[in-house]
Amino acid sequence: MLRLATFVSALALSTAAMAPATWAEDIKVGVSPGEHAEIMEEVARVAEPMGLNIEVVEFSDYVIPNTALADGDIQANSFQHRPYLENQMEDRGFDLVEIGTTITTPMGVYSDKLKDIADLPDGARIGIPNDPTNGGRALLILQDLGLIKLAEGTGLVPTPLDITENPKNLEFLELDAAQLPRSLADTDASIINTNYALAAGLNPNTDTIAMEKADSPYVNIIVVRKGDEGQDWAKKLVEAYHSAEVKAFIDKKYEGSVLTSW
Repeated sequence: MLRLATFVSALALSTAAMAPATWAEDIKVGVSPGEHAEIMEEVARVAEPMGLNIEVVEFSDYVIPNTALADGDIQANSFQHRPYLENQMEDRGFDLVEIGTTITTPMGVYSDKLKDIADLPDGARIGIPNDPTNGGRALLILQDLGLIKLAEGTGLVPTPLDITENPKNLEFLELDAAQLPRSLADTDASIINTNYALAAGLNPNTDTIAMEKADSPYVNIIVVRKGDEGQDWAKKLVEAYHSAEVKAFIDKKYEGSVLTSW
């Protein structure tokens, strides 16, 4: 009996030694091209030793990542700021929740024709995103620059219809945000999100003729389905994103054109 008990104990110890200490979890995280995708790849590298395997899934527009998350095709996304999420939830009925902040990417005014925003001619064509929050964000930049005036009470989502003063008679070309870098040949200037500018080879530090103020409310966030915010993988995702390694990666790679929120 003693020899049998010793054998069973040894077998149990051997089996435990062969078993993995923890089970790794697999998740899919939706991102937009450019810095969001590049940063999430670094987050995935940091998260792997924590027992979290992240598959980074790129989407070419700003609508599908929330639809894919709501439908259960991915477990989280990291591409949008709070005003955009709030607008999407109101318009489409998504039941989503923020679990952590990520980065701030100031929008820039780019031009193939001008070197200074002060040189914008009368009747200039301006490209802006065609979604409500980023389009409104672009108009707020123009208001801050003194080029237009918007009606009071429009908040963060004004449209060209809310312009009350337009002394230069600016004409607005509303396009999908991903297409704006290609619009530069057809516009006098275009207001472009940093991720699409970087993906097109534009440098926010050197190629802009004006930039959004640094204290904008458009911090980006990690989003999951409501009810998943307490999951272990969700906590690990935020922990990996907020790591010193990821912060160092962002600071070195983007040299101030992308700012961390932690």
